[in-house]
Amino acid sequence: MPDTPRPEVRLITPAQVAEALSVSVDEVIALAMDGRLRGVRVGRPPQWRIDEDSVTGYLDEQAEEARRIALWRQSNAASFPELWGTGTVRRPD
Repeated sequence: MPDTPRPEVRLITPAQVAEALSVSVDEVIALAMDGRLRGVRVGRPPQWRIDEDSVTGYLDEQAEEARRIALWRQSNAASFPELWGTGTVRRPD
């Protein structure tokens, strides 16, 4: 069975991730330690490197969570007649 080529893994520094996300380096390292970002410690003394694709995945997860929260808030703000199609609509758009 021939080996399938693996895509290149690009590792970037926590400082680069922190700059892109507008957070502190400590927050990036905490995200890596929590498993929300894929990272490894390399070298001596060990220094963190973060998988660039995991940053994209993290941002996608955050966007999806924000979308779901917005939908939840929107559904909570809707009046019941609007949801059920009966009664008087209090605030028509």
